[in-house]
Amino acid sequence: MIDDMLREAAFVAGEWLAVGDDVLMVEDPADGAPLGRVPRLGRAATARAIEAAAVAQRSWAARSAGERSTMLSRWCDAIRAHREPLAALLTAEQGKPLAEARAEIDYAAAYVQWFAEEGRRIEGDVLPRDHGDRRLLVLKQPVGVVAAITPWNFPAAMVTRKLAPAFAAGCAVVLKPAAETPFTALALAQLAEQAGLPRGLLSVLTGDPAEIGAELTANTLVRKLSFTGSTEVGRMLIAATAGTVKRLSLELGGNAPFIVFEDADIDAAVEGAVQSKFRNAGQTCVCANRLLVHDTVYDAFAERLTRRAAAMVVAPGRDPGCEIGPLISRKAAARVGSLVADALDRGARLLCGGVDHPLGSPYVMPTVLGAVTADMRVAREEIFGPIAPLMRFGSDEEALALANGTDAGLASYFYTRDVGRLFRFAEALDFGMVGANSGLISTEVAPFGGIKQSGYGREGSRYGIEDYLNLKYLCVGIGAADDITGAAASAEAA
Repeated sequence: MIDDMLREAAFVAGEWLAVGDDVLMVEDPADGAPLGRVPRLGRAATARAIEAAAVAQRSWAARSAGERSTMLSRWCDAIRAHREPLAALLTAEQGKPLAEARAEIDYAAAYVQWFAEEGRRIEGDVLPRDHGDRRLLVLKQPVGVVAAITPWNFPAAMVTRKLAPAFAAGCAVVLKPAAETPFTALALAQLAEQAGLPRGLLSVLTGDPAEIGAELTANTLVRKLSFTGSTEVGRMLIAATAGTVKRLSLELGGNAPFIVFEDADIDAAVEGAVQSKFRNAGQTCVCANRLLVHDTVYDAFAERLTRRAAAMVVAPGRDPGCEIGPLISRKAAARVGSLVADALDRGARLLCGGVDHPLGSPYVMPTVLGAVTADMRVAREEIFGPIAPLMRFGSDEEALALANGTDAGLASYFYTRDVGRLFRFAEALDFGMVGANSGLISTEVAPFGGIKQSGYGREGSRYGIEDYLNLKYLCVGIGAADDITGAAASAEAA
């Protein structure tokens, strides 16, 4: 089934470039076996893709919103029709359970459908006139050529979340997918090509991240860059694009608090914590990173969460019943292990799990740590693994201080039955997204993004397309109103 979609190539300026002598190997994280090869491209191929995108974008932008919408709808239909082979491919290169991979393909298609519809609703404004002899209008026009850099943890959804609004707005895209997971992006490009996407409007570049990134950031034909990844790389991209003053959308790292108040529905909070923390083996930027639990319910919550975590099935993602697959690499698993070791050395308690798993690295057991304190690395750094650190608090003020005590500002969660507290905390939490009594917040119909060092810009929803549009103010002189009035009066007198 994987062979139906796996293509060992790159897609540049409307052409499929087969692998040659210089290649990148892609491995299955479940067992380290080679999955396939892709070309190692550099600056020259990137420049070619950008030039083709600039040409294709002009004619694409000239099409009606309805024409672009029809094309995106065909792409969406193609993604849904190939759900099973896409999910199998995604699991093979990323490692997540097949059930989660299917859900991600559905999620990816939902972004395409949403923006196929939203592209028809790009509307400007007619402003109140300041003088009688002119009219003031605001036009919304596509940014132009967009560079998109996507991560390995959601190799389908992160692609369509950027490409769909860009295409709906009338832009072209040069995409650099993660080196660990290029095949899902290439499969989506195949389906877009089959759906009739114009030649050159999309390129998918595989190869040297430094060389490709250097051209994407320096080339003046690229007017916008959209990046999802670490805060460290985000800072580098800000600096690299400063010389050409590109428009940026950055969705960077997180350190999400998950607060359980004394009046919370504990069973619901445990379920929300499991959904948030252990989805994709904890490798999500919005997953619960610090679980803050009120003293009076701490023991009950810890016991129930530990029981749930200990029962989860860790296996290769393609295995039936798998709930947690491997981490993306042995290096990632080793880093997660160092966070657990640091916490235990500083006095944390191992309630269940631990890093070592019978399957070996990069498999990590679902782990719950008790007695975690704010000075431990596991509370300060983004974990990106199935590790749930529990921290106690005794008052609302303490919970808020702990929650907001981070430079990250992406997602946050809390559970309470108190409606007044719900609104107070929703407003006081210093994060771009808040889940109140819900552990799953991502949806194509809502704006996704952060504040502080988690970046800026929004993806999804009606706000998501705005990042791909420029505002143009148009002032139209129409002649003095007295001229029209006078002419009308003369005609009436005659």
